[in-house]
Amino acid sequence: MKLRRSQLFMPEGYCVKCKTKKEIVDGVEETMKNGRKAIKGKCPTCGTVMFKILGGKATPPPAAAPAAAPATETKPPGNK
Repeated sequence: MKLRRSQLFMPEGYCVKCKTKKEIVDGVEETMKNGRKAIKGKCPTCGTVMFKILGGKATPPPAAAPAAAPATETKPPGNK
C-alpha cells in the first residue's frame, strides 16, 4: 500500500480565532525552554499562528566526550 501526501500524519490543533480543531499548516517542530517538544504552524483558514505542545520531553543531544586536560609536568621547586 502506497502512502500519499494526504495520508501522512498532519498535526491537528485548536485555532482560537476560528474556535475549531484544524490541521496545522507549515508545522515546524520546536523545543521549548523547559525541554518539551511542540509544533508551531498556521491555521489553513485564517492564517493565525497555532501552537500544539507534544507529549514527552525532548531527548538531549548526545554529549561530547569530555576533553582530557593536557598533562603538565611539575618540577620540584628550586630545580631549573
